Parts: sequence; C-alpha cells; structure tokens
Amino acid sequence: MPELPEVETTRLGLLSAVIGKRVSGVILRDWRLRWPIPRNLDALLVGRTVLGLARRGKYLLWDVESSHGGGFLLCHLGMSGSMFTVRNGVAPIKHDHVDIVLGGDTIVRYHDPRRFGAMLWISGATPTHPLLDQLGPEPMAADFNGSRLFARSRGRAISVKQFIMDGHTVVGVGNIYASESLFDAGIRPTTAAGRISETRYGSLASSIKATLAKAIAAGGSSLRDYVGADGESGYFQLAAQVYGREGEPCHTCRRPVRAIRQGQRSTFFCSRCQT
Repeated sequence: MPELPEVETTRLGLLSAVIGKRVSGVILRDWRLRWPIPRNLDALLVGRTVLGLARRGKYLLWDVESSHGGGFLLCHLGMSGSMFTVRNGVAPIKHDHVDIVLGGDTIVRYHDPRRFGAMLWISGATPTHPLLDQLGPEPMAADFNGSRLFARSRGRAISVKQFIMDGHTVVGVGNIYASESLFDAGIRPTTAAGRISETRYGSLASSIKATLAKAIAAGGSSLRDYVGADGESGYFQLAAQVYGREGEPCHTCRRPVRAIRQGQRSTFFCSRCQT
C-alpha cells in the first residue's frame, strides 16, 4: 500500500505539472472505486485552475479554485494505486480509470488495479471531510514530538509498533517505516506503548522523522506496483535496516534479523539492538 513517503513523492512529482494549470477535460473510464467517483467530476473541474496540491496523511488535496466557488479534489491511492503524468495522446491501459487533462497537452492519469482508492469532491474553501477530520498530527510537523507520543501512550497496553501505526497517533507511519523507525530508536516493537519513557519517545519521534525523510528522498519504496508521478519505482526498501531481511545479519551487531506477526502484518527487528 502506498504510504506517506510514496504519496509525498507523488505530490512532489506532480507539482510542476498541475499548479497554475487549467483543467481542460476529464475522462472517467470507471467510477467504481472504494467510494464512487462523482459522475459529474468533469463539470466540477473543467474550466477551473489548480491553485495548490497538498498532502494530509496519505491523502492528496487538489485546490481547484476553492476560494472562488470551487473546492478540493480529495484523492487516495488505495492499496495499489498511482497517479502520474503522461503526454496527451498516450493510450490508456487496463486499470487506468481517470484522466485529468491540463492545458490540453498534459494528462494526470490515475491507475488502480484493485480500485481501493478514492477521488472525492469537497466543495468550498475549507477541506473538511470525515476522512480527514480524525487524523493525527503530521510526523514531519514541528508539533509532533516525543512528549506528544508519551502523553498519548499513557495506560496503553497495545504494542508500540501498533501504536505508532495508528493514524490517530500520527499519520503515515506504515509497516515498513514503523519497523525501520523502531530499529533506529532501539525500541523493541512488541513493548507495550505505555511502558516506554518520555526520553525514549523523544528518540522514536526523531527516528520517525528521519526515516520518512530518507524514504521521501529515495522516492518511496518498491512494493507491488507502486510508481511515482514520473513512472519510476522507489528505492528506499533497498536501504532498509531490518524490513524484509529476516535471517540476514543485523548491520549493527550481525545477529540474524527476526520476523514476527503483529496485527496481521510482518514485523522485523533485531533482538539484540532493540530492547
């Protein structure tokens, strides 16, 4: 599933292609995503200019003249989706569900084999939506820190890995990035969230920020069929410290990396370096 770094990589890749561009057409081939795409998407977008492209958690928010009678296009890449640019005239392939034509020569194409993504409309100048309203803080924001994690974790018996993957705690820390951040901070993923000190949460918050920043710089992770806005796969997974390395030697202590299941997901860690 595309996580925060993959979505941010997509956003950065689309910026120069969409900002300030007028929508000249919308081709809707299949509206049956996780939530139905508005059938009148063309009427909502065509003739309006894209003024901004932001990210909230794993959602992309297109500002389409929101303060001038327009609104926001809310997009999610689902389990296997991607959003990328092609030149006008490039033929679609299977699972290319939506084209947004900009200025007549550039197309932003949405591809989603599993159709678990979303493309919804928010009218007005404020991007308020039930999918966004309960999200936790952005991990790269200044107000996300160890003190905030510590305060929210008090009395919690849930494992720290599941705690930081909860979107109410912090957005965008997916399975790969949770394992990598916990390794970097030296914290065992099975430890109860409520048993970790504020000092160690300070280290974990810093590790989350650093891990996500490295993943964004690397273009995300090469998982399943994720590609960025330029059609290229990400490369962060090639530099993973523990994720996907079961049985291989830890880069720090050389003990074999272990793998367990937590909440239906694989967790990778070093039993010596993480306590």
